[in-house]
Amino acid sequence: MITTRKTMQLNPQIIEKGGKKEFVVLPYEEYQAIEELIEDYMDLIDLREAKSAEQDESSVPLDEVIKELKKG
Repeated sequence: MITTRKTMQLNPQIIEKGGKKEFVVLPYEEYQAIEELIEDYMDLIDLREAKSAEQDESSVPLDEVIKELKKG
């Protein structure tokens, strides 16, 4: 299995309130990259759940589907 890993450099600005870390400000591009990674992760979870739910379902080989489609 080939895997790729996105590398991300974060440059957060931490804002404190009453001496405690309260907020983080990120450059917009970094926020977008994080949001994309979260969406990809959620898609992966959905895919795994769908595959798990269909694990016991019967399937039809692709070549048989093609033959049926060609028959009309």
